[in-house]
Amino acid sequence: MSLGACPSPDGRQSIPLLMANELFDLVRDDLAKVEQELALQSVSAVEPVAEISSYLLGGGGKRLRPALLLLAAGYSNYQGTAAVRLGAVVELIHSATLIHDDIIDGAQLRRGRPSSNARWGNHMSVLAGDWLYMQAFQMALAERNFRVLDLLIELTQNMVEGELLQLTSIGRIDMTEQEAIELSVRKTACLFSGCARLGAVLGRQDDATEFALAEYGRYAGLAFQLVDDLLDFTASPSQLGKPVLSDLKEGKVTLPLIYALASDGTAGRKLVAKVLEEKDFISVKPEQITRLVHETGALDRARSLAREFADRAKSSLNGSGSGEYNRALQTVPDFILARDS
Repeated sequence: MSLGACPSPDGRQSIPLLMANELFDLVRDDLAKVEQELALQSVSAVEPVAEISSYLLGGGGKRLRPALLLLAAGYSNYQGTAAVRLGAVVELIHSATLIHDDIIDGAQLRRGRPSSNARWGNHMSVLAGDWLYMQAFQMALAERNFRVLDLLIELTQNMVEGELLQLTSIGRIDMTEQEAIELSVRKTACLFSGCARLGAVLGRQDDATEFALAEYGRYAGLAFQLVDDLLDFTASPSQLGKPVLSDLKEGKVTLPLIYALASDGTAGRKLVAKVLEEKDFISVKPEQITRLVHETGALDRARSLAREFADRAKSSLNGSGSGEYNRALQTVPDFILARDS
């Protein structure tokens, strides 16, 4: 399984992986069933879509979104097979967005391996991404639950709108904090929110509980995206599975850089503007940018906001669910903050 324990270089399990083992014990068997469902969906496709989808789905990943849906369903006292199928659905949707994101960004690596577009080209990959979207909705349709379909359509629309908004912001050095957060809500947090909300829908919870879980997922997703933004400046290429500072090379000005520019002023703005202009680190060295975000305190400010989002996620829960699932959901934001890849 993708959540199996992997040792750190010194032979010990890393803190995030130890947390993952404890966190996902409640849903480990169901996560294995999600993996089986994903494998079945991949082999059911025509070639080469089956090859591309199997390659992507087999490329690792924490399966955090299916796990969140399963935990929310347990919290909502749901027992049944629909949570497993919908867990596979949200992972298919997530995988489709990764394919399309890599095509748009021209990314060559995904989780340390060649991206699908690097292996099969843009034309083949975009069609594979489209197939994953359609397959996800075909699976969801089998549930015969219009509430589920409404939520999936809404979150998918938000994610597409987020990608469109990001395209319009490429190369913008004047991105504001609020604009960056709104982008994160659409691109990342809405799927987390939808996963948690689907658990409440399956458990036929009241509006207040459904809203609480939706808010929980939204803030957890915002924390997740902000940690991603931080890792782009602080992690190694082996941890990220792609080159560091990829966001800036692709023209994306994320929150840590927004905070750095707000503190540094003219000198930092000139450095960032040159990278955005050249779309690479030619006149400016990557070390100059990492030094900028460190010396301005931008990383500390971004970490503080990530912790605030994580705390808001926890406080969103009303505590009315099953005790063990409540404790697990309370741990998810800590796992998100502790991850290093």
